[in-house]
Amino acid sequence: MIIMKEAIIATHNPGKVKEFKEILEPRGYDVKSLAEIGFTEEIEETGHTFEENAIMKAEAVAKAVNKMVIADDSGLSIDNLGGRPGVYSARYAGEQKDDQANIEKVLSELKGIEKEQRTARFRCALAVSIPGEETKTVEGHVEGYIAEEPRGEYGFGYDPIFIVKDKDKTMAELTSDEKNKISHRADALKKLSKLLEA
Repeated sequence: MIIMKEAIIATHNPGKVKEFKEILEPRGYDVKSLAEIGFTEEIEETGHTFEENAIMKAEAVAKAVNKMVIADDSGLSIDNLGGRPGVYSARYAGEQKDDQANIEKVLSELKGIEKEQRTARFRCALAVSIPGEETKTVEGHVEGYIAEEPRGEYGFGYDPIFIVKDKDKTMAELTSDEKNKISHRADALKKLSKLLEA
């Protein structure tokens, strides 16, 4: 009998939960979302960095449930916009966290900007909080640039406008398998897996 290690993911975002499950379950983790464990509180993200927000979320949930919790804070950093939307990625166009509105805002801010000036990266900070242990963090990223219009039907968030470097596809044009090999979250999760196994 294989014993699965339980990993609670501190998010209410179904897209993130799906990615965590696809990446961690083959590594022997029984992934549970906040909804699956009945945790309904919203954790305020007041940090100034992805890492600070990930730590806040992981520690708050771990304290409440007394189990290992993995939290991420991730987003899009666009060079021409001084790193924006950054930690405000989900709420870039307002508190309603509307993916389409966020995409439209980014595209309007980059209107008329040449491809070479549209460089960007998806960044993901992961924090793992285990009761009685020090919280550990890792960061992953993937480089690319911003498309002039949305393309693709997969993924979520800014995926339809983020063209992966060295590919002519947006994240939303990649299958889950393709995305989970190269994404910022996959990069961070690989690093986290090594950290947890050490």
